[in-house]
Amino acid sequence: MPTELEELVGFIANPSQQIRLVAIENLVPFSTSQPEVFKADKFVPIKNLKLLVKDHPQISEHVITILINLSADQEVLENLATDEKFLDTILGFVVLPNEPNANLLSMLLANLAKWDAFQSILARKQAPPKELGSDDLVMNQLMDLFVKGAEGTYNKDADYDHLSYLFADLTKHAELRQYFVRKQDYDGVIPITKLKVFTEHKSHVRRKGVASTIKNVAFDVPSHPAFLDEDDINILPYVLLPIIGNEEFDEEETMAMLPDLQLLPPDKERDSDTAIIQTHLETLLLLTTTRQARDLMRTVQVYPVVRETHKKVADEGVREACERLANMLMRDEEDTATQAPIETIAGDGDDDDDDDDDKVVEV
Repeated sequence: MPTELEELVGFIANPSQQIRLVAIENLVPFSTSQPEVFKADKFVPIKNLKLLVKDHPQISEHVITILINLSADQEVLENLATDEKFLDTILGFVVLPNEPNANLLSMLLANLAKWDAFQSILARKQAPPKELGSDDLVMNQLMDLFVKGAEGTYNKDADYDHLSYLFADLTKHAELRQYFVRKQDYDGVIPITKLKVFTEHKSHVRRKGVASTIKNVAFDVPSHPAFLDEDDINILPYVLLPIIGNEEFDEEETMAMLPDLQLLPPDKERDSDTAIIQTHLETLLLLTTTRQARDLMRTVQVYPVVRETHKKVADEGVREACERLANMLMRDEEDTATQAPIETIAGDGDDDDDDDDDKVVEV
């Protein structure tokens, strides 16, 4: 005999819209506490929920919330991320300028990206709304949504901040990294340059996702010259600014820094999230892969920024990242086995000369 919860799950397929609404509202808490009930009868409840994404916005709001919660389960995640018709539905809705649940759909997409096969989104196409001004490539549409969402100029109900988490997960894959560093035909812009301007955005979600995306794309070493070229991607100022506070540098150091770093206001604050600071430091560490990049960073005085960050941020992860980066910048290039001592940011007495020091784990 079915339990009350099982009966409630059955009501989500009821012909009455009011009954469906009441059932869905009451089921939201169970999507985290008892997810197994939604997998009954060979995932019939999940099948019904996927259909209800098209229901009245009040219903679909709760439906999407439930699917976001349930996607933490690997079986449900696979079921959702491999359903092409379902993906067509949510991708078609998320780009609409009047979609009230666009932010929730962005969160769901970010979760679906955790399924490796979801990277096939790179080849997916759909007709864009004329208001978006994009082409038919879904990735370009999502990128344009993210940019316009920052100013609230596209959809009054959405900021699309969680798309940054989608980008971060997608860029774990080499093919997607290539997308982010390749100029797009429809607007002549390199996608990563659309993201870099948000490293100091007011939204914590947006800053965190963008930082992780930039770091993951930086694993593509052949793109490093473009990353560092002021006339190309020019990533350095956007990665350095979030880790700089209101400290004062001596005149010689300041004058050699990048122009964007020379005239900062006295109330300049570094990012409040130490995890984001660490991510940017790890991006810089990745960019030290080539001698050319290390020499450039020395010339524009990246080391003093790292030195002061190490002094001011009392976080073990940040301090360790600072030490690794400083060692890369200060080492003797004529004898790469020898690293110059850096008393100003020495560690806390821990001798860590592990061979993994120069490695960074992807987000």
